[in-house]
Amino acid sequence: MMKYFYSLFFLAVALTESTSAQTIDSLDIKIGQMILIGFPKGDVDAEVLREVKQGKVGSIIIFEKNIPAKNSFVALKKITWTYQQAAPIPLFICIDQEGGRVNRLKDKYGFPRSITAAAMAKASTLDSVRFYSEATASTLAGLGINVNFAPVVDLASNPDNPIIAKFGRAFSANEDSVALMAKEVIKQHRKYGVITSLKHFPGHGSSKADTHLGIADVTNTWEERELKPYQLLIDSGYADAIMTSHIVNKKLDKNGNPGTLSVDILTGILRKRLHFSGVVFTDDMQMQAITKHYGFEQAIKLAIQGGVDIMTFSNNISGSDERTVNKVHSIIRSLVEKGDISQARINESFKRIMLLKKRLGENSVEANDKQTVEKLQIALNKTEADLATAKEELKSKSDELAKVQESLAQTEPKKKKKKKKRSED
Repeated sequence: MMKYFYSLFFLAVALTESTSAQTIDSLDIKIGQMILIGFPKGDVDAEVLREVKQGKVGSIIIFEKNIPAKNSFVALKKITWTYQQAAPIPLFICIDQEGGRVNRLKDKYGFPRSITAAAMAKASTLDSVRFYSEATASTLAGLGINVNFAPVVDLASNPDNPIIAKFGRAFSANEDSVALMAKEVIKQHRKYGVITSLKHFPGHGSSKADTHLGIADVTNTWEERELKPYQLLIDSGYADAIMTSHIVNKKLDKNGNPGTLSVDILTGILRKRLHFSGVVFTDDMQMQAITKHYGFEQAIKLAIQGGVDIMTFSNNISGSDERTVNKVHSIIRSLVEKGDISQARINESFKRIMLLKKRLGENSVEANDKQTVEKLQIALNKTEADLATAKEELKSKSDELAKVQESLAQTEPKKKKKKKKRSED
């Protein structure tokens, strides 16, 4: 199976290198990889399965509504397995499993208990972060979920923030502490081959409003230090992917576009200034910060032009129009055909997505098991070498002891002879 996936990866990446050989089919596949959708219930949806098979969807997302109430682990595993097996290119199967309030896999379904980032940060050591993150990551891996939209690296800079600090979603108000704890979350996920996505770029912690409900303008509250966790994690190689925020910051975007739709923020700051070359996911394109202020086609165009790679359409937000895959797909294709978006721009995203998906193979249980065996073999070899050294040292000591004993044995008769002679005298 892994060899099959690898061949698909190499074929897919090769498509981006030969633009002269573009076909309608290849463009459709590339566009499909840029679309992430939700599905309606706790069962495989026939329409979504068909779209996955056709390559019109590259990622799906799990919400609580998708978790079967009975025998939840096995039933959800069957759902993810069915979608994954149907995909011509391996799917990103995503979830928001931060812990605490943002927690799809609740303990009432038999999943491990989780706590908020703020609660984890209260411990005097990083053990709490490690423990809960490993419990989450191992559970996700077992379920076939390979992308967690976590950790949150927003700062708890505004304690009255209605969507971040209020729910304990931030580790700390201190940027260095946030980066330190986020790195531990990522380490535990990587142990189990689960990709993480930092959020919400360029920082949602200082907002006074909820982007689910409308515009959140942070122009006068946002601080430069909100970028520091991203910079630290990118520089140290711990940024697998990044999720955008719909916040408005007119100091960062001269046109006042939300971060998700901003070329100044995504290309100017994230790509060029912070040198992030990986995959950028959007927060949900159906949040009202987007839908109330931008037309559907305009929002898609601005997102792609800005530097987004994968757009999220969850069909999970109350009051939002349902966005069908065909509609999203046809809009993107039309934008390419009209020249509003270049095929080169689509290729950029496709290549980034394929490179990240290639890591699904490299980070698989099979690969991790191989790494574990290799580490154990190294440890065993070292132990055997140590034992051999100890054996040589023991032999050397034994030889020395034998010589001493032999010397003593030769000396003893002489002593007895001398003693006998003195007694005769």
